[in-house]
Amino acid sequence: MAFGGNPVFRGKNYRGAIATAPPVPTGPHGQQPYGQQQPYGQNPYGQNPYGQAPYEQPMSAEQLDRLYRSPSAGPVETGRMTYDDVIVKTLACLGFVVVGAAVTLAVPVGAALGLTVLGAIGGFVLAMVNTFKREPVAGLILAYAALEGLFLGGLTRIIDGMAPGVGIQAVLGTIVVAGVTLALYKSGKVRATPRLAKFLMIALVSYLAFSLVNVFIMLFNPGMGAWGLRSSVHIFGIPLGVIVGLFAIVLAAISLIFDFNSIEQGVRAGAPRRYAWTAAFGLTVTLVWLYTEILRLLAIFNSND
Repeated sequence: MAFGGNPVFRGKNYRGAIATAPPVPTGPHGQQPYGQQQPYGQNPYGQNPYGQAPYEQPMSAEQLDRLYRSPSAGPVETGRMTYDDVIVKTLACLGFVVVGAAVTLAVPVGAALGLTVLGAIGGFVLAMVNTFKREPVAGLILAYAALEGLFLGGLTRIIDGMAPGVGIQAVLGTIVVAGVTLALYKSGKVRATPRLAKFLMIALVSYLAFSLVNVFIMLFNPGMGAWGLRSSVHIFGIPLGVIVGLFAIVLAAISLIFDFNSIEQGVRAGAPRRYAWTAAFGLTVTLVWLYTEILRLLAIFNSND
């Protein structure tokens, strides 16, 4: 099973939840599958209700017929993760991102700068906490989303001041890329294969190394411009940042493919329902990265018009 490069889904907690998920019940109302009996001398319900002996009041033929004609328990009844759970919780996380961004966009410039820094640092800290926490906590995940919203709102405000309109373009671009990626995954035209996972890991490490070198150059040679190597180096007249930005967006889209695959594996395995929050958190992390890369690409492209 390939989990891609997202540390949220690669973490042992999510993988462990899938590996240790109990088999899905096949009997009616989530009862134990037929033919598998409880150990001798043990009551399957733990104790006799109201002190009565087992089988003291046998069920009528009508009750038995109604019981065995009823459908088996679904994921909701058995406390297992569903696609609906993931969708609802992901929308909740994105809602908190939007609210956080709206706050930073609405306050005065001085306050916005402070909230941006708070969002960047706080979002990173909570990202680490939520990634390695043994059990998902909805409050911490939503707090991460709100802090990321503060950061993205401030970043968008700064860049939109230099290239008006890129904020809306970045939002639309993120929706389009995510939607197309999901459609391709659902159609089966792209698959989360081990070979693709290996390429993604190598590409991510390479991109991270380039980003660290570029930050180092920007700190010690500010004369190269606002984006360092991304804006000062050109290849066939095209800014290096445009080429690298397109490459990063492709990586984010591939990461989304593995996110979708990890969620599908969790649902099929019957992972506990609370891990829908982990899935929503993982998707939010990737979507935030995708938006950031699109925003930066548009900024560099517009600055070289």
